[in-house]
Amino acid sequence: MGHRVHFSYFIIPFLCLFSFLVPSAYSQFLDYKFYDRSCPDLPVIVVRNVWEAYWKESRVAATLLRLHFHDCIVNGCDASVLLDDTEDFKGEKSTPVNRMLPLAFEVIDNIKEDVESACPSTVSCVDILTLAAREGVILSGGRYWNVPLGRRDGTTSDPKAVVQIPAPFEPLENITAKFTSKGLDLKDVVALSGAHTIGFAQCFTFKSRLFNFQGTGQPDPTLDASVLSDLRKTCPNKDSADTNIAPLDSVSTNRFDNAYYGNLVRNTGLLKSDQALMTDPDTAALVNRYRTNPRYFFRDFVTSMVKLSYVGILTGEKGQIRKDCRFVN
Repeated sequence: MGHRVHFSYFIIPFLCLFSFLVPSAYSQFLDYKFYDRSCPDLPVIVVRNVWEAYWKESRVAATLLRLHFHDCIVNGCDASVLLDDTEDFKGEKSTPVNRMLPLAFEVIDNIKEDVESACPSTVSCVDILTLAAREGVILSGGRYWNVPLGRRDGTTSDPKAVVQIPAPFEPLENITAKFTSKGLDLKDVVALSGAHTIGFAQCFTFKSRLFNFQGTGQPDPTLDASVLSDLRKTCPNKDSADTNIAPLDSVSTNRFDNAYYGNLVRNTGLLKSDQALMTDPDTAALVNRYRTNPRYFFRDFVTSMVKLSYVGILTGEKGQIRKDCRFVN
Protein backbone atom coordinates (compact mmCIF):
# COMPACT_ATOMS: atom_id res chain seq x y z
CA MET A 1 0.00 0.00 0.00
CA GLY A 2 2.97 2.31 0.48
CA HIS A 3 3.39 2.90 -3.23
CA ARG A 4 -0.16 4.18 -3.51
CA VAL A 5 0.22 6.78 -0.79
CA HIS A 6 3.50 7.87 -2.36
CA PHE A 7 1.60 8.97 -5.47
CA SER A 8 -0.14 11.79 -3.59
CA TYR A 9 3.13 13.15 -2.31
CA PHE A 10 4.56 13.02 -5.81
CA ILE A 11 2.03 15.65 -6.90
CA ILE A 12 2.41 17.86 -3.82
CA PRO A 13 4.82 20.22 -5.68
CA PHE A 14 1.79 21.50 -7.56
CA LEU A 15 0.51 22.93 -4.27
CA CYS A 16 2.54 26.11 -4.56
CA LEU A 17 1.33 26.61 -8.10
CA PHE A 18 -2.30 26.80 -7.02
CA SER A 19 -2.00 28.45 -3.62
CA PHE A 20 -3.10 31.79 -5.06
CA LEU A 21 -6.51 30.51 -6.07
CA VAL A 22 -8.48 31.44 -2.94
CA PRO A 23 -9.42 35.12 -2.85
CA SER A 24 -8.26 36.88 0.30
CA ALA A 25 -11.88 37.58 1.25
CA TYR A 26 -12.35 33.83 1.76
CA SER A 27 -9.27 33.24 3.91
CA GLN A 28 -11.03 34.28 7.12
CA PHE A 29 -13.33 31.26 6.86
CA LEU A 30 -11.18 28.33 5.80
CA ASP A 31 -7.54 27.34 6.14
CA TYR A 32 -5.30 25.03 4.13
CA LYS A 33 -3.81 23.72 7.40
CA PHE A 34 -7.05 23.51 9.35
CA TYR A 35 -6.52 19.87 10.45
CA ASP A 36 -2.72 19.80 10.54
CA ARG A 37 -2.64 19.50 14.32
CA SER A 38 -6.04 18.04 15.12
CA CYS A 39 -5.96 15.29 12.48
CA PRO A 40 -2.55 15.09 10.78
CA ASP A 41 -3.29 11.69 9.21
CA LEU A 42 -6.32 13.01 7.29
CA PRO A 43 -4.59 13.42 3.87
CA VAL A 44 -3.12 9.91 3.95
CA ILE A 45 -6.45 8.37 5.00
CA VAL A 46 -8.31 10.08 2.15
CA VAL A 47 -5.67 9.16 -0.43
CA ARG A 48 -5.53 5.52 0.67
CA ASN A 49 -9.28 5.00 0.52
CA VAL A 50 -9.78 6.72 -2.83
CA TRP A 51 -6.84 4.80 -4.31
CA GLU A 52 -8.24 1.48 -3.11
CA ALA A 53 -11.67 2.26 -4.54
CA TYR A 54 -10.23 3.58 -7.82
CA TRP A 55 -8.21 0.46 -8.53
CA LYS A 56 -11.29 -1.68 -7.99
CA GLU A 57 -13.47 0.56 -10.18
CA SER A 58 -12.10 3.62 -12.00
CA ARG A 59 -15.59 5.09 -12.38
CA VAL A 60 -15.47 6.03 -8.70
CA ALA A 61 -13.44 9.14 -9.62
CA ALA A 62 -16.28 10.59 -11.67
CA THR A 63 -18.90 9.67 -9.07
CA LEU A 64 -16.97 11.42 -6.30
CA LEU A 65 -16.62 14.52 -8.44
CA ARG A 66 -20.32 14.48 -9.30
CA LEU A 67 -21.34 13.90 -5.67
CA HIS A 68 -19.28 16.89 -4.56
CA PHE A 69 -20.91 19.07 -7.23
CA HIS A 70 -24.40 17.85 -6.32
CA ASP A 71 -23.75 18.65 -2.66
CA CYS A 72 -22.45 22.16 -3.26
CA ILE A 73 -24.91 23.24 -5.94
CA VAL A 74 -27.91 22.27 -3.74
CA ASN A 75 -28.06 24.84 -0.94
CA GLY A 76 -24.29 24.91 -0.50
CA CYS A 77 -21.43 22.59 0.46
CA ASP A 78 -22.73 21.06 3.71
CA ALA A 79 -22.75 17.26 3.14
CA SER A 80 -26.56 17.31 3.10
CA VAL A 81 -26.40 14.89 0.16
CA LEU A 82 -24.90 12.23 2.46
CA LEU A 83 -27.84 12.04 4.90
CA ASP A 84 -29.85 8.82 4.87
CA ASP A 85 -33.63 8.82 4.88
CA THR A 86 -35.31 7.84 8.13
CA GLU A 87 -38.92 7.19 9.10
CA ASP A 88 -39.54 10.89 9.69
CA PHE A 89 -36.95 12.38 7.35
CA LYS A 90 -36.48 12.37 3.57
CA GLY A 91 -33.43 13.97 1.98
CA GLU A 92 -31.47 14.43 -1.24
CA LYS A 93 -29.60 11.13 -1.10
CA SER A 94 -32.52 8.96 -2.17
CA THR A 95 -33.57 11.13 -5.12
CA PRO A 96 -33.01 9.61 -8.60
CA VAL A 97 -30.18 12.00 -9.44
CA ASN A 98 -28.16 10.81 -6.43
CA ARG A 99 -29.17 7.15 -6.25
CA MET A 100 -26.84 6.55 -9.22
CA LEU A 101 -23.76 7.33 -7.10
CA PRO A 102 -23.45 4.36 -4.69
CA LEU A 103 -19.69 4.01 -5.28
CA ALA A 104 -19.06 7.54 -4.05
CA PHE A 105 -21.24 7.15 -0.95
CA GLU A 106 -19.36 3.98 -0.01
CA VAL A 107 -15.97 5.66 -0.32
CA ILE A 108 -17.01 8.60 1.87
CA ASP A 109 -18.38 6.23 4.51
CA ASN A 110 -15.11 4.28 4.53
CA ILE A 111 -13.00 7.42 4.84
CA LYS A 112 -15.17 8.76 7.64
CA GLU A 113 -14.89 5.50 9.57
CA ASP A 114 -11.09 5.61 9.36
CA VAL A 115 -10.96 9.31 10.22
CA GLU A 116 -13.18 8.83 13.27
CA SER A 117 -10.79 6.12 14.49
CA ALA A 118 -7.81 8.44 14.08
CA CYS A 119 -9.34 11.69 15.32
CA PRO A 120 -12.93 11.43 16.62
CA SER A 121 -15.46 14.24 16.06
CA THR A 122 -12.87 16.43 14.34
CA VAL A 123 -13.22 16.33 10.54
CA SER A 124 -16.46 17.25 8.80
CA CYS A 125 -18.04 15.00 6.20
CA VAL A 126 -18.16 17.89 3.74
CA ASP A 127 -14.40 18.42 4.00
CA ILE A 128 -13.87 14.69 3.43
CA LEU A 129 -16.05 14.82 0.32
CA THR A 130 -14.21 17.86 -0.99
CA LEU A 131 -10.82 16.18 -0.53
CA ALA A 132 -12.02 12.89 -2.03
CA ALA A 133 -13.31 14.64 -5.16
CA ARG A 134 -9.87 16.18 -5.68
CA GLU A 135 -8.15 12.81 -5.29
CA GLY A 136 -10.47 11.33 -7.91
CA VAL A 137 -9.41 14.02 -10.37
CA ILE A 138 -5.72 13.44 -9.62
CA LEU A 139 -5.98 9.68 -10.07
CA SER A 140 -7.61 10.24 -13.45
CA GLY A 141 -4.72 12.41 -14.65
CA GLY A 142 -5.88 15.85 -13.53
CA ARG A 143 -3.89 18.43 -11.60
CA TYR A 144 -3.43 18.77 -7.86
CA TRP A 145 -4.81 21.81 -6.05
CA ASN A 146 -4.69 22.86 -2.44
CA VAL A 147 -8.05 22.47 -0.71
CA PRO A 148 -8.96 25.02 1.96
CA LEU A 149 -10.62 23.26 4.90
CA GLY A 150 -12.78 24.01 7.93
CA ARG A 151 -16.33 23.56 6.63
CA ARG A 152 -18.98 22.14 8.93
CA ASP A 153 -21.81 19.75 8.16
CA GLY A 154 -25.41 20.77 7.74
CA THR A 155 -28.28 19.26 9.73
CA THR A 156 -31.01 19.39 7.10
CA SER A 157 -31.60 18.09 3.59
CA ASP A 158 -34.42 18.84 1.16
CA PRO A 159 -35.20 16.38 -1.67
CA LYS A 160 -37.11 19.07 -3.57
CA ALA A 161 -33.96 21.20 -3.70
CA VAL A 162 -32.27 18.84 -6.18
CA VAL A 163 -33.99 20.87 -8.91
CA GLN A 164 -31.06 23.24 -8.41
CA ILE A 165 -28.83 20.66 -10.13
CA PRO A 166 -28.53 21.40 -13.87
CA ALA A 167 -30.26 18.68 -15.89
CA PRO A 168 -28.74 17.14 -19.03
CA PHE A 169 -31.76 18.20 -21.10
CA GLU A 170 -31.88 21.85 -20.00
CA PRO A 171 -31.12 24.80 -22.29
CA LEU A 172 -27.88 26.67 -21.68
CA GLU A 173 -29.60 29.77 -20.29
CA ASN A 174 -31.23 27.67 -17.54
CA ILE A 175 -27.96 26.00 -16.64
CA THR A 176 -26.15 29.34 -16.56
CA ALA A 177 -28.85 30.80 -14.32
CA LYS A 178 -28.43 27.95 -11.84
CA PHE A 179 -24.68 28.56 -11.70
CA THR A 180 -24.96 32.32 -11.31
CA SER A 181 -27.50 31.91 -8.50
CA LYS A 182 -24.65 30.29 -6.56
CA GLY A 183 -22.14 33.04 -7.23
CA LEU A 184 -20.51 31.21 -10.13
CA ASP A 185 -20.10 32.69 -13.61
CA LEU A 186 -20.01 31.73 -17.28
CA LYS A 187 -16.38 30.65 -17.15
CA ASP A 188 -17.24 28.36 -14.25
CA VAL A 189 -20.03 26.80 -16.32
CA VAL A 190 -17.63 25.88 -19.12
CA ALA A 191 -14.68 24.91 -16.91
CA LEU A 192 -16.71 22.71 -14.56
CA SER A 193 -18.47 21.08 -17.51
CA GLY A 194 -15.02 19.75 -18.33
CA ALA A 195 -15.56 17.27 -15.48
CA HIS A 196 -17.44 15.30 -18.15
CA THR A 197 -14.10 14.24 -19.54
CA ILE A 198 -14.52 11.25 -17.18
CA GLY A 199 -17.56 9.20 -16.26
CA PHE A 200 -20.64 7.77 -17.90
CA ALA A 201 -24.27 8.73 -18.45
CA GLN A 202 -27.32 6.52 -18.52
CA CYS A 203 -29.14 6.31 -21.84
CA PHE A 204 -32.31 8.01 -20.64
CA THR A 205 -30.35 11.24 -20.12
CA PHE A 206 -29.61 11.63 -23.84
CA LYS A 207 -31.82 9.12 -25.72
CA SER A 208 -34.12 11.81 -27.06
CA ARG A 209 -31.15 13.14 -29.08
CA LEU A 210 -30.95 9.78 -30.83
CA PHE A 211 -34.56 9.21 -31.79
CA ASN A 212 -36.92 12.09 -31.01
CA PHE A 213 -35.10 15.37 -30.62
CA GLN A 214 -37.44 18.10 -29.37
CA GLY A 215 -40.46 16.02 -30.41
CA THR A 216 -39.52 15.92 -34.11
CA GLY A 217 -39.33 12.14 -34.35
CA GLN A 218 -35.83 12.59 -35.76
CA PRO A 219 -32.34 12.60 -34.19
CA ASP A 220 -30.58 15.78 -33.16
CA PRO A 221 -29.27 17.21 -36.46
CA THR A 222 -26.15 18.56 -34.72
CA LEU A 223 -25.02 15.11 -33.56
CA ASP A 224 -22.26 13.59 -35.69
CA ALA A 225 -23.67 10.74 -37.84
CA SER A 226 -21.06 8.14 -36.88
CA VAL A 227 -21.55 8.83 -33.18
CA LEU A 228 -25.32 8.62 -33.64
CA SER A 229 -24.98 5.13 -35.14
CA ASP A 230 -22.78 3.88 -32.30
CA LEU A 231 -24.98 5.36 -29.60
CA ARG A 232 -28.11 3.79 -31.08
CA LYS A 233 -26.45 0.40 -30.68
CA THR A 234 -25.70 1.12 -27.03
CA CYS A 235 -29.07 2.75 -26.41
CA PRO A 236 -31.77 1.15 -28.60
CA ASN A 237 -35.15 2.84 -28.62
CA LYS A 238 -36.78 0.78 -25.89
CA ASP A 239 -37.40 1.39 -22.21
CA SER A 240 -35.27 -1.55 -21.10
CA ALA A 241 -32.19 0.24 -22.44
CA ASP A 242 -32.70 3.38 -20.35
CA THR A 243 -30.18 2.31 -17.72
CA ASN A 244 -27.48 1.28 -20.19
CA ILE A 245 -24.45 3.57 -20.00
CA ALA A 246 -22.22 5.40 -22.47
CA PRO A 247 -19.00 7.32 -21.77
CA LEU A 248 -19.35 11.09 -21.51
CA ASP A 249 -16.04 11.32 -23.38
CA SER A 250 -15.49 8.38 -25.74
CA VAL A 251 -12.04 9.65 -26.77
CA SER A 252 -10.37 9.36 -23.35
CA THR A 253 -13.05 7.86 -21.14
CA ASN A 254 -11.05 7.43 -17.93
CA ARG A 255 -8.49 10.18 -18.48
CA PHE A 256 -8.97 13.64 -17.02
CA ASP A 257 -7.86 15.84 -19.92
CA ASN A 258 -9.26 18.43 -22.34
CA ALA A 259 -10.56 15.94 -24.95
CA TYR A 260 -14.14 16.74 -23.90
CA TYR A 261 -13.87 20.16 -25.53
CA GLY A 262 -12.63 18.69 -28.80
CA ASN A 263 -15.70 16.47 -28.78
CA LEU A 264 -17.96 19.51 -28.59
CA VAL A 265 -16.21 21.20 -31.51
CA ARG A 266 -16.71 18.01 -33.57
CA ASN A 267 -20.41 17.81 -32.55
CA THR A 268 -19.85 14.57 -30.67
CA GLY A 269 -20.79 15.79 -27.18
CA LEU A 270 -23.00 13.20 -25.49
CA LEU A 271 -25.46 15.31 -23.52
CA LYS A 272 -27.63 18.06 -24.90
CA SER A 273 -26.38 20.30 -22.09
CA ASP A 274 -22.77 19.64 -23.14
CA GLN A 275 -23.26 20.35 -26.83
CA ALA A 276 -25.26 23.46 -25.95
CA LEU A 277 -21.98 25.15 -24.95
CA MET A 278 -21.31 25.56 -28.69
CA THR A 279 -24.54 27.51 -29.26
CA ASP A 280 -23.42 30.66 -27.48
CA PRO A 281 -20.44 32.67 -28.80
CA ASP A 282 -19.03 33.34 -25.32
CA THR A 283 -19.14 29.74 -24.14
CA ALA A 284 -18.01 28.47 -27.55
CA ALA A 285 -14.95 30.74 -27.36
CA LEU A 286 -14.03 29.20 -23.99
CA VAL A 287 -14.58 25.70 -25.37
CA ASN A 288 -12.16 26.42 -28.19
CA ARG A 289 -9.62 27.94 -25.81
CA TYR A 290 -9.67 24.87 -23.57
CA ARG A 291 -9.54 22.56 -26.60
CA THR A 292 -6.38 24.14 -27.94
CA ASN A 293 -4.60 24.77 -24.66
CA PRO A 294 -4.97 22.20 -21.86
CA ARG A 295 -2.98 24.40 -19.51
CA TYR A 296 -5.77 27.01 -19.55
CA PHE A 297 -8.36 24.32 -18.91
CA PHE A 298 -6.55 22.83 -15.93
CA ARG A 299 -5.96 26.29 -14.47
CA ASP A 300 -9.57 27.41 -14.86
CA PHE A 301 -11.00 24.07 -13.74
CA VAL A 302 -9.03 24.23 -10.50
CA THR A 303 -10.04 27.85 -9.92
CA SER A 304 -13.71 26.96 -10.46
CA MET A 305 -13.48 23.95 -8.16
CA VAL A 306 -12.17 26.14 -5.36
CA LYS A 307 -14.98 28.66 -5.96
CA LEU A 308 -17.51 25.83 -5.93
CA SER A 309 -16.17 24.56 -2.61
CA TYR A 310 -17.08 27.90 -0.97
CA VAL A 311 -20.73 27.92 -2.02
CA GLY A 312 -23.01 28.21 1.02
CA ILE A 313 -20.45 26.90 3.50
CA LEU A 314 -21.03 26.60 7.25
CA THR A 315 -18.17 27.59 9.56
CA GLY A 316 -17.52 28.52 13.18
CA GLU A 317 -20.46 27.58 15.38
CA LYS A 318 -22.81 26.87 12.47
CA GLY A 319 -23.65 23.28 11.62
CA GLN A 320 -21.82 20.39 13.29
CA ILE A 321 -19.12 17.77 12.81
CA ARG A 322 -21.14 14.62 12.15
CA LYS A 323 -19.82 11.45 13.74
CA ASP A 324 -21.51 9.44 10.97
CA CYS A 325 -22.00 11.07 7.58
CA ARG A 326 -25.31 9.28 7.15
CA PHE A 327 -27.01 10.86 10.17
CA VAL A 328 -27.22 14.09 12.11
CA ASN A 329 -25.63 13.79 15.58
